[in-house]
Amino acid sequence: QSVYTHTLTHFECKNDLGGSELFTDYYYEYTECDSVGSRWRVAIPHILGTCSALPTPTRGTDCSFSCAVGEFLEMSAQQCTPCAAGSYSLGSGVRFDQWDTIPAGFTSLATYMDPGPSGEESQACNSSSWTPQGVYLESSRDECTVSLVYAVHLEQQGSVSFSYQYPDNNIFFEFYVQNEQCQEMAQTDDQKWIKLTTNGEWDTHTVNLKSGTNILYWRTTGILVGGKMVKPVLLRNIQIEGVAYTSECFPCRPGWFSSAPGSSSCQPCPRNTSSHKGAASCTPCPDTQYSHEGWSQCKERPPCSEKDYFQIHTACDSEGKTQVMYRWVEPRICEENVTGAVALPPTGEREACPPCNPGYYNTDDSTCFPCPPGTHSDGTSVCEECPAGTEPVLGYEYKWWNVLPSNMKTSCFNVGNSKCDDMNGWEVAGDHIRSGAGGSDNDYLILNLHVPGFKLPTSLAGMTGTEFGRITFVFETMCSADCELYFMMVKSTTVVESWEGSKERQSYTHIMTRNASVSYTWAFQRTNQAQDVITLHTHILHKHIYIHIDVVILYSVSVTNVQDGVASACRACALLSQSSQRSGSCIPCPAGFYIDRDTNRCQECPPNTYLSGHHTYGEDACLPCGPGSKSNKEHSRCYSDCSYSHTEHNRTLTFDLSSLSPVASLTIGPSFTSKGTKYLHVFNVSLCGHQGKMAAVCTDNVTDLANKDMGSDSTQFVNSVDSFICQSTIIPADGRGFRMALASQSISLADTFLGATVDSDLDGINARPELFSDNSKGIPDINFFYRSTQATGSCERGRSAVMTIRCNPEKMDRGQLTVPSACPAGTCDGCTFHFLWESGSACPRCTQDDYHQIEGACKGGVQVTLSVWNEPKLCTKGMSLPAKSSAPCEAIALWLKVGVGGGAFLAVLLVSLTFYFWKKNKRLEYKYSRLVMSANKECELPVADSCALAEGEEPEDDVVYSHKPSLLGKLRAIANKREGDSSESVQLKSSQSERWVWG
Repeated sequence: QSVYTHTLTHFECKNDLGGSELFTDYYYEYTECDSVGSRWRVAIPHILGTCSALPTPTRGTDCSFSCAVGEFLEMSAQQCTPCAAGSYSLGSGVRFDQWDTIPAGFTSLATYMDPGPSGEESQACNSSSWTPQGVYLESSRDECTVSLVYAVHLEQQGSVSFSYQYPDNNIFFEFYVQNEQCQEMAQTDDQKWIKLTTNGEWDTHTVNLKSGTNILYWRTTGILVGGKMVKPVLLRNIQIEGVAYTSECFPCRPGWFSSAPGSSSCQPCPRNTSSHKGAASCTPCPDTQYSHEGWSQCKERPPCSEKDYFQIHTACDSEGKTQVMYRWVEPRICEENVTGAVALPPTGEREACPPCNPGYYNTDDSTCFPCPPGTHSDGTSVCEECPAGTEPVLGYEYKWWNVLPSNMKTSCFNVGNSKCDDMNGWEVAGDHIRSGAGGSDNDYLILNLHVPGFKLPTSLAGMTGTEFGRITFVFETMCSADCELYFMMVKSTTVVESWEGSKERQSYTHIMTRNASVSYTWAFQRTNQAQDVITLHTHILHKHIYIHIDVVILYSVSVTNVQDGVASACRACALLSQSSQRSGSCIPCPAGFYIDRDTNRCQECPPNTYLSGHHTYGEDACLPCGPGSKSNKEHSRCYSDCSYSHTEHNRTLTFDLSSLSPVASLTIGPSFTSKGTKYLHVFNVSLCGHQGKMAAVCTDNVTDLANKDMGSDSTQFVNSVDSFICQSTIIPADGRGFRMALASQSISLADTFLGATVDSDLDGINARPELFSDNSKGIPDINFFYRSTQATGSCERGRSAVMTIRCNPEKMDRGQLTVPSACPAGTCDGCTFHFLWESGSACPRCTQDDYHQIEGACKGGVQVTLSVWNEPKLCTKGMSLPAKSSAPCEAIALWLKVGVGGGAFLAVLLVSLTFYFWKKNKRLEYKYSRLVMSANKECELPVADSCALAEGEEPEDDVVYSHKPSLLGKLRAIANKREGDSSESVQLKSSQSERWVWG
């Protein structure tokens, strides 16, 4: 294939293919176009100086001249000529559909924009490139940015179109165009960002081009944040329109042909035929050989083996019997009449058919038909009308697999776009349906279930909750290699959940939060590795290694509230009042109402309760909200109204968190993958308020841009997440050379609010306070508990989140959001996420316990009283500080006056008592001295009873002592006197005198 990026074009003589053969001595070229669009045709010798007398230059065709499709420009006559059979031409275009190697003119460039630890550019991407695989080109699977570049010069406005597979949004795939100055052409988002495709299916992308030089870029970047292998982008059939002309026709590639002259394309050879390059027809294979569509040569048929047939169950006959039959895998390539071949097993014994699925009934010819509207059946009995006061529960419930339901289809896709026949994708097997043989080990085995829409039961029609229906299926995988099962919603072209390797029998449920038509798809791939993958150009058979080893089994599938579903049971519904003419008819209950069991009338749920999404019968359908939460008006969910109260130590703390109500964001990172790709985790948080609306939104901007042109139903499935807390993975623009930051892998961490409490446990979720620093403020932390209802392969109960609110006056206004240092991604186990929000707005409302008063000095007869906050201040809003107050006062305070008066009185009293006791002491002393003097006299008069003064007697004479004898001296004097007067002593008769003498 020739690529024309210049104005000068080689001329070669036309051969029988409409191509060219060289003249013996020279060839023709066009000169460059001049300013008026004209040029000259000149002859140039193949080897300079080997010939002379070259043809005279001739004026060439106008530069805007072009040929129609199927024609080429024959330059000797400068006229458009039809291509011969076995070749084709696009006229004014070129096509690339052979990928044995990367065609001339294409360049694969791998770059890595993040510098290494020492600032040097990483060399990890040197081996990354687009890889040719015969019929398509495969992108790199790693984190490198790999560009496929092609430059083309267009003489007129044209276009580029290409077919692609893009099943994995963990690879960013973009297409853009630059001019010769490397300036990017203006493109809309849907032209630049490529739409995702369903696994195994091809789509086409077309972009208009301007005249002049156009540099085309196909660029991919893998995002291996989760460590999971990504699926590559596949590219084929690149076609460019707008070149002036082509001077030769392109021969059909091997295995393809064109039977008529003037063809614009070639067709693949049918099965069991082959062709060589440039063929006008295909040659049939001998009976002992075979070929697939588009093969260039035939191969010997191998002996038949177990991998070449599969079993099916026949439809039930009129006697209600079925039997197992075996069929060859089509197209059949094996030979059963050779040594070592396995024969097709005989048909099995007839056995009783399994019952019909719930909602169906068995007819006389043992065929299952859906029950008429308003009736129900368990699948084993006839359809019956629902009793009065009840309505049918509509949905799909498939648990018997004798035949494939009419709304399900099975198929098989591979990267070469070869389709398997029906039942080769999945095979029914009585009580289960299982993956079939397929064509090769890396095929996608597809099972599709179409749901036209959802319709809530009459009693639920007034509900405003987020659940419209749910799909539940039970499955099991048995794998020996890297097999993977995908569960997808085709409208959104994204994988809902996937499972790798062997998985025990388990159930999975997905809840529909939007009402729209949707197709659920199960895709099973035995291996996503390209080992032993045989492309069509090499014509070597793929070895069927895992066909009978790796299998997925689907036991049952049920979908609720399906618009055209059948009923297996009836449920109670609300009735009109008895006074109504249509009494007994079912009516929808208003939002937030349940059906009373006794009266079958609608009753409003009690305050602060919410209705479960799929049950309204009985008051027990109103579930209580968790602590610290209240229900919205419709009783569809519980939320925090941004207020919280807590009582401890006889004190009530009231929190007003309305300042934290607006959506907050937290960016964590950067983090790096194993190859060094820089990425960030961004969390959006809607803590409280908004009447329970989940105001935090995370969007995959690439998917959003690529799907903006989808239909009205499909736009509901754009990858945006509404939640209380959601997470997105961001690839920064400066890290990988993107012109914008790329957001992907948006998930909800909190679509249900469980409650707010100071306790560390709620509904099986632990806040793990040890992950954060200790709270030293004395104000208890408030833990907001959330859960995501969507279960994942690793989180059976769904993801959960705990937002810890902490009072910190140092964090002003909105405060600061952080994650545990031990879990830098916000989670330690991948299922429970922990956050700490510190803010002054998280402190309790101020009360009179949070301040004290200070009285000033009395100045000028006025005293001022001030109120000040207790330090540190651990409150906000609430009560304000009282204004300062003043009161009259005196210079000497009353207490001081009382003190001084009391002191004076005590002083006078003490002085009086001192004088009194001094006076009395003097009087006693005097009496004592008189007694002593009386004792020293010789009392001669016998009548004298005493020489001392009687009590109360006043002395008649004043006695003056020169000194005061001591008591010892006095006693000694008395003793001496008695010794001296012993001979003349007189016995005193008075007892009183004796007492006086001896004291």
